[in-house]
Amino acid sequence: MSMQLRVVHTTGYEYDGKAVASYNQARLTPQTTPEQIVVHSRLEVTPKPWTFEYRDYFGTLVTAFEVLDPHESMTVTVTSTVQTNRPPTPAPRLSWAELWDTAVADRWTEYLTRPELVAPPTDFAKRLRALADGCARPGEAARAVCALVHDEVEYLPGSTDVRSVAALAWQQRAGVCQDMVHLVIGGLRSVGIPARYVSGYSHPRADPVVGETVSGESHAWVEWWDDGWHPFDPTNDTEPGDRYVAVATGRDYQDVKPLSGIYSGAETSQMSVAVSVTRLA
Repeated sequence: MSMQLRVVHTTGYEYDGKAVASYNQARLTPQTTPEQIVVHSRLEVTPKPWTFEYRDYFGTLVTAFEVLDPHESMTVTVTSTVQTNRPPTPAPRLSWAELWDTAVADRWTEYLTRPELVAPPTDFAKRLRALADGCARPGEAARAVCALVHDEVEYLPGSTDVRSVAALAWQQRAGVCQDMVHLVIGGLRSVGIPARYVSGYSHPRADPVVGETVSGESHAWVEWWDDGWHPFDPTNDTEPGDRYVAVATGRDYQDVKPLSGIYSGAETSQMSVAVSVTRLA
């Protein structure tokens, strides 16, 4: 069953004075892939900026924009309509020997690195090594890693922030979707499975009502390589279906930040974010 979803993502900035210049990058436009088609997407910034679009190294559409007039606030709104049709994930395909072939490692080397942000703690890595040794195929191990993180790490908003490393979430057994995805990514890479970060949205209702607008939020899930990218949402312990809209992919959160930039003039700023999701069909 396919769905058509409208997502409205609004970010507001309030400065303690006047920002005299602001330079930003937005990764907020959904992808068009075999599983989803962007019917319409519009990014609006107030005050009116100069803009430029390009695709980054990982294929994500980036809107770069700058506001050079003095301003005390800024609003970025992205309205997107996306048609989704996600088929069930195929059964595991590759053997361990096929996955560990040097051609695979060379092709996906960026998705095998373990920087501090995703590096698995020693005790976590040992458990995953034992878990992987008991699985006949990498795809089975990947699914088991997701289940372990889902079962042992509580989803607890406010327990971490965007700068927190995966090891902290494991240590306190609490985090948000970003932390769970980072834990899974680092864990999979530690046993030789290429894995990447996916940012986007998901409709919060299991069976969305057509025409009903509900509050949502940005979401994240993982994809691992098994003769193709296989998605899984460890936060909700489920395969992403038609309720999911993918926006960006990368090695970790640093590659997919929805908004990033710098400004001059004012000393501090406050940010607010609101997301609404509507099933249109």
